[in-house]
Amino acid sequence: QLVESGGGLVQAGGSLKLSCATSGFTFADYAILWFRQAPGKEREGVSCINNSGGSPRYADSVKGRFTISSDNAKNTVYLQMNNLKPEDTAVYYCNARRQVARTPYDYWGQGTQVTVST
Repeated sequence: QLVESGGGLVQAGGSLKLSCATSGFTFADYAILWFRQAPGKEREGVSCINNSGGSPRYADSVKGRFTISSDNAKNTVYLQMNNLKPEDTAVYYCNARRQVARTPYDYWGQGTQVTVST
């Protein structure tokens, strides 16, 4: 299970910190990704972190503004979003995934709304 929180309404230039609390699987074995979907647009990847190692990755549109982090003790991933822009307005989703042999494991949260006003 994945539960996102931390969304809300913020003015341009402001900050929000999203949380993705996970349960029901071995957190350390999964990569955790953040996606977002704006009205009328396709879902896009924002950032990802692999709990088994490797560097976090970011979409070009958020590099330098967003930071993903992981707290293995709390089985929670965070997305710190700074200098928010109106184009960041979207529903943000958390995704946990791994693949064992040819079997994919893929879990999604319900999403949290982020609205950035001008």
